[in-house]
Amino acid sequence: KEPMNFHSNKAIYIQIADLICEKILSNTFKEEERIPSVRELAVDLEVNPNTVMRTYEYLQDLEIISNKRGVGFFVNNNSIERVTIYLKKEFMEQELPNLFKNMKILAINISEIEKLYLQYLQHNIKNSNEKK
Repeated sequence: KEPMNFHSNKAIYIQIADLICEKILSNTFKEEERIPSVRELAVDLEVNPNTVMRTYEYLQDLEIISNKRGVGFFVNNNSIERVTIYLKKEFMEQELPNLFKNMKILAINISEIEKLYLQYLQHNIKNSNEKK
């Protein structure tokens, strides 16, 4: 059980949606499997059940999860694709403008970022190979 560290720049229900999406992408929540109930997740994250309900309604609108009445909420079978589209859109609209602003202010050019990104990828490939 781990309370969530919420950031002030995003609505809490959106942050919970992002958390669920990350769990879907990492295969913690698998397609066509049941996810925690509204009450279970509210207790785990130490938030109001109404906030979790709002998250679940939001994810249903995005067709990432669906509600089987009396049984619970389930991850849809094409959710990985939908989650990727959703998170990519969110990243492009929320994170990138801030990154670009900071790059401009700090006079960081795209080739510097590319170099760091390639180093990051190589480091992660090396680490994932060592764990095997």
